[in-house]
Amino acid sequence: MTRVAAIDCGTNSVRLLVADVTADGLAEIERRMEIVRLGEGVDRTGRLSPAALERTFAAMRGYAKLIAQHGAEAVRVVATSATRDAANRADFERGVREIFGVAPEVVTGAEEAALSFAGATRDLPGHPAPFLVVDIGGGSTEFVVGPSPWGALSVDIGCVRLTERHLKDADPPSGEAVAAVAADIDRALDRVEAEVPVGAARTLVGLAGSVTTVAGIALGLSEYDPARIHHSRIPAGDVHEVTQRLLSMTHEERAALGVMHPGRVDVIGAGALILDRIVARYGFAEVAVSEHDILDGIAWSLVGL
Repeated sequence: MTRVAAIDCGTNSVRLLVADVTADGLAEIERRMEIVRLGEGVDRTGRLSPAALERTFAAMRGYAKLIAQHGAEAVRVVATSATRDAANRADFERGVREIFGVAPEVVTGAEEAALSFAGATRDLPGHPAPFLVVDIGGGSTEFVVGPSPWGALSVDIGCVRLTERHLKDADPPSGEAVAAVAADIDRALDRVEAEVPVGAARTLVGLAGSVTTVAGIALGLSEYDPARIHHSRIPAGDVHEVTQRLLSMTHEERAALGVMHPGRVDVIGAGALILDRIVARYGFAEVAVSEHDILDGIAWSLVGL
């Protein structure tokens, strides 16, 4: 048995998993998530702002204390879209080394996709392969088809990036703004279809906060319940209905939803629309939702699996 600590630093959130890796799988000790919006403004400026860096480092300092308390033997910090795109990523890397004593790994889109696939598909009972695993993040979305995997691609559509581009000026957004988001998504999906064998997949697996929030709403949950959401199957019609509801709601109405994390209120419309366009474009009857994702993939990678 090996106790490991995995940190995933994305565009919208920074997350921690401390787990024991055993012959039977990951035995979770601690799983945390904080919305820090590291990628705030990166699509426009190309830089990580001082305020965003400090929010992220504050969350990480808390995680470092938990890692020490739990006695993790190995630590891996992975950073994704926002840090990949930032001209001043050295500022982020220096801060992470000071906090955790290890250098962060700014992974490529393909590496991010592979880690997400590994985390999501190790425990996926009752779903026929091949899988299309889709990880909708803040700055990018990863697509992987496998079981091997056979193909992977990361594209620059994410809930924070698209919200900052198109959905900042009206609440709820105008039809024109929503159409602009959909057009960006569709252009990215053209590229995915050209480069990844999505037509071979029999099961669509959706990961990350936008997907799990849509699932929680579709399930009618009064509060966020990971056990109910994990491995739920959400029909395509429900995905579309929830997406339309979210895009027609005000900030206050979205915030009042019991499953909604406060840090997702302003970006969930774009995230839901990404999922809705994927389901419709590739003709899936449902999405299988997983609470296990890149964070679990990072944990497995620490023991060479």
